Amino acid sequence: MRSVRPRVLCVGVYLADVENTARHVTDILSRSQNIDVELRWIALTTKNGKTDVPGTVAVVRERTPKCVLINRLLENFETYDWVMLFDDDVEMAEGFADALIAMADYADFALLQPARTVDSYIDHPIVAQFPGLLARQTRFVEIGPVVCMRRDAARLLLPFSEENTMGWGLDLVWPHQIESAGLRMGIIDAVPVAHRIRAPVTGYNYDAANAEMQRILATNPHLKAVDAMQILQVF
Repeated sequence: MRSVRPRVLCVGVYLADVENTARHVTDILSRSQNIDVELRWIALTTKNGKTDVPGTVAVVRERTPKCVLINRLLENFETYDWVMLFDDDVEMAEGFADALIAMADYADFALLQPARTVDSYIDHPIVAQFPGLLARQTRFVEIGPVVCMRRDAARLLLPFSEENTMGWGLDLVWPHQIESAGLRMGIIDAVPVAHRIRAPVTGYNYDAANAEMQRILATNPHLKAVDAMQILQVF
């Protein structure tokens, strides 16, 4: 049975050598009012960057793929009501996690992401915030910069395969898995994040990540991108 106050495991990797918002994210999450948050960060540094963000449980000094590091933070993840995955370059409003979980409950989403503000870097137009909407049930949830999984979805989707080091392509595999399990997924417009600190594809090798994505899609049932970019219901 779910606890009265949802227990939420929040994990992420921050690049300590460059500008990041890990401390901002930590501060916002630490002031959550209606949920119990456990925060775990890994600091990645090769130049003796600052690694003192509260919640830092490990410091890694050699370049290591994101999903490999995230897996190290997922101990006992299946015991939490929710798991949130954070990039280190997002900005959010006070009460972010409280509001996101409340909206996920309202829409009955097992897998979800906050919409991106219109001034963010946006790779897929469907993730941009829709003014006037609370949420949208979709067939697409992006691998980042913030992903939220209810316990039933987390047990289905986590931990990441060690063959999938960056996560590219999972946003086409996930909807097949979620729908096959009879679950719902979507985007929360009422609780957006800004993603404007660093441009995409600046912290990793594009060609290597793209090649990995092609391998993932070749070996896992998935949706075509055109089929994934659908809005099934609005709130």
